[in-house]
Amino acid sequence: MRHLLDTRDLSRAEALEILDVAEDMADTQRREVKKLPTLRGKTVVNLFFEDSTRTRISFEAAAKRLSADVINFSAKGSSVSKGESLQDTAQTLQAMGADAVVIRHGASGAPRTLATSGWITAGVVNAGDGTHAHPTQALLDAFTIRKRLHGDDSRGRGLDGIRVTIVGDVLHSRVARSNVWLLHTLGAHVTLVAPPTLVPQDVSGWPVEVDYDLDRAIAAGPDALMMLRIQLERMNAAYFPTEREYSRRYGLDARRLDALPTGSIVLHPGPMNRGLEISAEAADSPRSTVLEQVANGVSVRMAVLYLLLAGARTDSEKEDLR
Repeated sequence: MRHLLDTRDLSRAEALEILDVAEDMADTQRREVKKLPTLRGKTVVNLFFEDSTRTRISFEAAAKRLSADVINFSAKGSSVSKGESLQDTAQTLQAMGADAVVIRHGASGAPRTLATSGWITAGVVNAGDGTHAHPTQALLDAFTIRKRLHGDDSRGRGLDGIRVTIVGDVLHSRVARSNVWLLHTLGAHVTLVAPPTLVPQDVSGWPVEVDYDLDRAIAAGPDALMMLRIQLERMNAAYFPTEREYSRRYGLDARRLDALPTGSIVLHPGPMNRGLEISAEAADSPRSTVLEQVANGVSVRMAVLYLLLAGARTDSEKEDLR
């Protein structure tokens, strides 16, 4: 794997390899000594042009547990705020000897530009670009669904026949876009549920069904229900009348939680707007995977960095991870 820019770029075999390596990484994180020497001598740069806490910390933890050196670069207070271009920043990182660059950027396509420009030889991981893609979030969500539904029999398995319903602000959600394509690649059936104003203008080319009624979608019996955060910071128009009205029609409250089939799970990419798209009862219920998603995110990002920087595994290396 040279870069990870978009889940649409991943074949089923490549996606399964990442999830299976993440299983191995998760096993190592249950040991007393969690650190592996795998990426000793490698340098990973977290290049964040947008504010982030969860994703940056998750990537930092993943890199450090693989013994890589980590440099955190925030655009705020840096030369970028003084007008330095992405090209200038990339060439600075190249001169510093970066082996991998984890980039979050407000402009859709910025990670692909960085990866294909020739400015830098490092591997590039997209940690979220505009409203376009967030591939590692989709991978950790798929990992979580697979682990919850298949248990210890997860390795090598896709999500064939699993029904996943994604609810909320699809229009502004890079998480939803990345999940749609990855879940489809892994064999899942995906339904989007949102007000008409929060569905992208043309989803005819997406491998999804669209419903505008959450109660009807829940009655259809999804195996996994993913609640998206309402991204108020990206909204510059009235996409719904009031927050109270949105919560009434599209929020996961205790009644809707009880209506879900036995064994179905609830996901949320975080951070949560409790009381808006998800109630406290739903967020804290045994069905919720929110904390598991955080833990699984470290394992998945360890797998991505490992495959990006260490390449194909030998049989002895596979044994070392187990």
